Amino acid sequence: MLNSVQCTVYSVQLGPKLIIKWVKQMASMREIKLRIKSVKETRQITNAMKLISAAKLKKARQQLEETLPYFDKVKTTIADILLHSGNIDNTFFDIRKEKENKKKGYVVITGDKGLAGGYNHNILKLAEKELESSPDSILFIPGITGRNYFTRKGCNMAKDFDYPVQNPTVYRAREIADILLDMFKKGEVDEVYVIYTKMISSIRLEPEVMKLLPLNMEALREDLKESRPVDESLVYEPSPKAVFDVLIPKYVKGIMYGTLVEAFTSEQNARMTAMDNATSNADEVLQKLNLYYNRARQASITQEITEIVGGAAALQ
Repeated sequence: MLNSVQCTVYSVQLGPKLIIKWVKQMASMREIKLRIKSVKETRQITNAMKLISAAKLKKARQQLEETLPYFDKVKTTIADILLHSGNIDNTFFDIRKEKENKKKGYVVITGDKGLAGGYNHNILKLAEKELESSPDSILFIPGITGRNYFTRKGCNMAKDFDYPVQNPTVYRAREIADILLDMFKKGEVDEVYVIYTKMISSIRLEPEVMKLLPLNMEALREDLKESRPVDESLVYEPSPKAVFDVLIPKYVKGIMYGTLVEAFTSEQNARMTAMDNATSNADEVLQKLNLYYNRARQASITQEITEIVGGAAALQ
C-alpha cells in the first residue's frame, strides 16, 4: 500500500502529460488552483529528498574510499600466502566436487525504502532470474523492500535474518559474514552469492552477482601475479594455515561490508536522480498549470464582461 505522499510523488514522476490531460478535461479554476498547490508541496518534498540523498551519497562514497585499502590489503595477503604455499587444506576453499545438488545461498541487498527509480526493481528481477535455476536456494535479504517482496512470494528465506541497509557498519557486516561462514562450515549451504548494485559511474548502476564462498584459490593467485611480482622472502608465522584461519573471515567480512556500502551508495545515487527528475517534472507541470489557470481566469473575466455588456444592452 502506498501512502498519500508516495502517490503524489509517483504522479509527478510519471510526467506532466497525465496531469495536463486531466486539466484540459475540467473547467474549474478552483480545481486548477488546488492542483497547483498540491504540485508545489510535492516539489518541496522531492527537492528535499534529492538534497538528503546527495548528502548521504557524499558520505557513503567517502566511507567506501576509506575502507577499501584495508580489505584490498587482506586480499593481497591471502594471495601472497597462496603463492608461497602449496594447496592449503582450508574449509573455505572447498568446492565440494563430490556433492550433487549443491545448496546455494543468495544475499540479496535491496533498499529499505522506495522512490529510488528502478533500483529495487532491477535487483529483484536479477534475483528472480537466479532463482529460476536454483529454486530451493536460501535467501538472505538485508533491506525491507526485498524481504517484503519475497515474503509475499513465499520463497525460502533464512529465519531471523533481519538487517537494515541504511548507514552500513562493519559490525553489521561482521554479523552477516559470521552467519554465512557458519552455515558454509556446517554444510547447510555449499555456495554463497551476493546480489547487489555496483555503481560503475554516477549515471550507470548495474546489478551484479558475485560469488562469495567458496573462495577461488586460482583466481586469487592470478590476481596477485598480474598486480605485482612475487616476493619470495615473505615468511608467515606460525604457519600459512593458521594465518588463513584468521584472514579469511576478515576477508569475507570485508567483501560483505564493501557490497553493503556500494549498494547503499548506489541506492542514494538512484534516489537522488529520481527525485531530481521528479522535481524537474514538477517545475514543468507548474509552468503549464499556471498557463491554464491564467487562461481560465481570463476566460472567466471575458465571460463576466460579456454578461455585463449583454445585460446593459438589454436594459437600453
